Amino acid sequence: MMLKKYTPEQLAKAYKTACMAELQALKPGNVHVFADGHGMTIHDFIKSADVSAEVIAQPDLTVGERVLYSVEVTQQAVGQNTNLGVLLLCAPLIHAALHINHEQTLQQSLVYTLNQLSVDDAKLVAKAILLASPAGLGGSDAHDVHDVPNVTLLEMMHWAQDKDRIAWQYANAYRDVAEFGITRYAEAMVKWQNPAWAAAALYLGLLTRHPDTHIQRKYGETLAVKVMQEAHEVEADYWATDNPKLVQKKLLAWDASLKQRGLNPGTSADLTVATLLLASLV
Repeated sequence: MMLKKYTPEQLAKAYKTACMAELQALKPGNVHVFADGHGMTIHDFIKSADVSAEVIAQPDLTVGERVLYSVEVTQQAVGQNTNLGVLLLCAPLIHAALHINHEQTLQQSLVYTLNQLSVDDAKLVAKAILLASPAGLGGSDAHDVHDVPNVTLLEMMHWAQDKDRIAWQYANAYRDVAEFGITRYAEAMVKWQNPAWAAAALYLGLLTRHPDTHIQRKYGETLAVKVMQEAHEVEADYWATDNPKLVQKKLLAWDASLKQRGLNPGTSADLTVATLLLASLV
C-alpha cells in the first residue's frame, strides 16, 4: 500500500497527538494523567510536546537537526530531559514521511532514511544527548557521545543496540514498533475501542517483551528483568478484563511501587509514542 505525502503541519500535529495520547494512558512507573513522578509533572511533558512539535517536522532539516533543535527548545521550556527518546524515535519517522515518494511505503522510506544517516547526523545527535543528559548515560569504550563521532548515526546506533532499545530500532528498521507495536495496539483497539486503554496495553506489551533499557542502564539487567516479570502478571490481568477500569487500582498500586523504587520504564514509554505516531500514518 502506497502512502500519501504529508505536509510538515500534518506531521507536527500527528507527532503532538501521539505524545498527548501516550500521556492519557495509565503507564505504571511513567508520568501520565493519573500521576506525576520522578521529579517531573505531566505539564512538563505537555509543554515539551508543544514546543518540540513546532520544530521536529520543519521542512529542510536533517534527522540530526530535528533531534538537536527539538532537544534545545525542550530544555529552554522545561529545563530537563522529558523527551529525548521520543525525539530520537520520531525524527526518522517524520523525516521518512516528509520525503516519501509515490513508489514507496512508509516503511521503505524509513529504511532509506536510516541508511542515509550521516556522520553529521551522529555529531548532532551526540550533542543532543549530552544536552538532554539522560539518566544512566555513563561512558562507553567506543563511539562515546562525549567524543566527537567519526561514524554515521546508523553505525553509532548499531554499536549501541545491545544496551539501548532505541538504538536497536535504528539498527533493525523499527521492528518493535512496525511489527509488534502496531499489531498490539490494533488488537487492543479491537478489544476495547478506547485509545487510552489500547495505549496502556501497548505499553505493558512492550514492557513484557524486553527488559526496559532505561532501567537497565541505571540499575542493571537483574532489576530490569524483575520489572519485566512484574509486568507479565499485570498484563495478564489487564487483558483478562473487558473493562480495564476494573484493574485500574492494581495498575496504580504498581505505578506507586515502581516510582517508590525510582524505576521508570522510560524506553517502553518512548516506544509507545513512536508506535502511536506510526499507527496514525499508515
